[in-house]
Amino acid sequence: MSIGISEEHVELAASLRKWGLSLNPTEAARAVEGVADAAFDEMHAAAAEMGLQAIALPESAGGGDGTVLDSAVALEAMAYALVPGGVLGTQLAATLLGSTSVAQELAAGEARIAVGLDATLNNAGSLSGTVPLVWDTPGATHFLLGATDDSWYVVPATAVTTTTQAGPDLSRRFGTATLDAVDLDAVEQVAGLATATVRRMAITLAAAEASGIARWCLDTAVDYAGVREQFGRKIGAFQAIKHLCAEMLERVETITALAWDAASVALSDDEQWSFSTDAAAATVFDAAVSVAHDCIQVLGGIGFTFEHEAHLRLRRAMTLRTLIGDGDAAAVQLAERAGRGVRRQVAVDFDGADAAVRPAVAEAVAGVAALEGDAQRAALVESGLLTPHWPAPWGRGASPVEQLVIDQELAAAGVARPDLKIAGWAVPTIIAHGNDAQREQFVRPSLLGEIVWCQLFSEPEAGSDLASLRTRAVKVDGGWELTGQKVWTSLAQDAHWGICLARTNPEAPQHKGITYFLVDMRSEGLDIRPLREMTGDALFNEVFLDKVFVPDEMVVGEVDGGWRLARTTLANERVAMAGHRLGASTEQAVGLLDGASLTEQVKVGHAVALATVCSLLGVRTVLRSLAGQGPGPESSVSKLLGVRSRQDASDLVVQLLGGAVLLGGEEAEGALHEALLTRCLSIAGGTTQVLRNVAGERILGLPR
Repeated sequence: MSIGISEEHVELAASLRKWGLSLNPTEAARAVEGVADAAFDEMHAAAAEMGLQAIALPESAGGGDGTVLDSAVALEAMAYALVPGGVLGTQLAATLLGSTSVAQELAAGEARIAVGLDATLNNAGSLSGTVPLVWDTPGATHFLLGATDDSWYVVPATAVTTTTQAGPDLSRRFGTATLDAVDLDAVEQVAGLATATVRRMAITLAAAEASGIARWCLDTAVDYAGVREQFGRKIGAFQAIKHLCAEMLERVETITALAWDAASVALSDDEQWSFSTDAAAATVFDAAVSVAHDCIQVLGGIGFTFEHEAHLRLRRAMTLRTLIGDGDAAAVQLAERAGRGVRRQVAVDFDGADAAVRPAVAEAVAGVAALEGDAQRAALVESGLLTPHWPAPWGRGASPVEQLVIDQELAAAGVARPDLKIAGWAVPTIIAHGNDAQREQFVRPSLLGEIVWCQLFSEPEAGSDLASLRTRAVKVDGGWELTGQKVWTSLAQDAHWGICLARTNPEAPQHKGITYFLVDMRSEGLDIRPLREMTGDALFNEVFLDKVFVPDEMVVGEVDGGWRLARTTLANERVAMAGHRLGASTEQAVGLLDGASLTEQVKVGHAVALATVCSLLGVRTVLRSLAGQGPGPESSVSKLLGVRSRQDASDLVVQLLGGAVLLGGEEAEGALHEALLTRCLSIAGGTTQVLRNVAGERILGLPR
């Protein structure tokens, strides 16, 4: 996977990654270990021949007229290969210096730019002073340096005295730059360039590099876990390794989403770009170091050797973190922005693809919006707008573009869809696998809210391990008798019907011999007992079935074929954009910033960053759908991170309220209720640990 989502970016990333690895870059880095002034000239020449410096430069300067996102995709690929030399500094300069006289030299590969992020020079009619840390000093023909008055200059290398060091990152060099009363006529001021812009661009492109480093670490760890054997098994089959790799995947997708977002919004809306880069700085670089650590852990002893490449990636990740600075400081800035009401708002560019469907959708929505109450819901059902991704006549068989247009138009008209709850799971199965009589009886009434459903799946001995269920169904004249116990059944006390899995063939393997039934919840032999949860509420229930009769016509699909049905989703998946709000608890935490300590501000900032990541993962899933691609890992990762975001944020609110929680009151009681309630999120619908097993096996391809 890559930062880029479009077909062009995917192809660019793949080709550059292959090209970068073909250069044997790690051997080039090893060959000059300890050499302070290593300039990696051959690597620079190869990059120039590929036209990499020219990507973001304007066509008028001989460049490719590309975007910052184009540069980020290229940087990610080159970082994956660990191409050494002044790649990052030159790309940073290219995105900022398109209007300067050095642009043509950059595009031609003749110029190499060293960059100092700290604007420390004095400007008193001439430039003087020392910039203490400069990126990519060896081989530089020019320096991009800033003064304390927020002015920035392109300075020829002949006017700069440098020192260089062979630091921890073997693949690049850093140094200092000193100017001694350099006349302003000898330099070129970059019009309109400010220190804040330089720093934001540095974070943006460094995040792209971090994404490449982290992706290599994940791939390397997974590949090794799939072949390395210990105790007679491949180590990837051990749950501990599987979870470690799945957690790496979560962090890698987090890094990639934030790097993509920063590059996507770069040089446009300053407030949005600042929010995005604060989120990246707060999260990306610490996460990249953690992924490198975990890669070495999976590799074991071989990962600790100098011979293996893993430590070179760890060194690069640590260096990037040092260059960008303290993630907690960025988190404080992010919290402050959130406190001022700033939220990341990502717009989808349909590139005209919505024009064909928008007029008809707008007309249908206008008709619905003119109605109220039950009449409005009925109109949503009739028009297919309630479930547009379902096939006609219950939906519209809508494409991803049409689904998003419908969401936009309904939101603009102030029309909210009713929540189908369990019907949203039950009815698609009936549509896909039921017969005409079942569809006629259940689909439309469920959409209208006339039928409430519950799900009779989980059992005391079969929660996440649903294939172990013991509720049995015995064939009798005209139907089946169901006997057993179900648990954690929400809405059971209110439901008219339940979808129920029961074992019809005890001799069959676990995943076979299970049948999918529709159970009338008013049937004789049903005993519904509320379960009081840790919140004090009683939303769940135990349901006991004692020879509950279910007629043959209430079997969905084939007898013994229920396991496949339980996993059914409609072929045309729902596509929806996440809102720009951060989630109730994170929003509440932001609202409690006044009077918060520095430590608490840091925690709020990180909560804002995580909630933003969850939203960005959803956006990337949508964009993949619009590009006609299958789902990427974002959808699975977003479930895991979404649970953590809600749980951590609700716990944070309790912490921020402090002693008020112990004294009661509406706000305190609501916060405590949410903190207790969200504990179920990592259990219900498959525990976090089981979902990580699934991610390890189905996404990463680790052995069972």
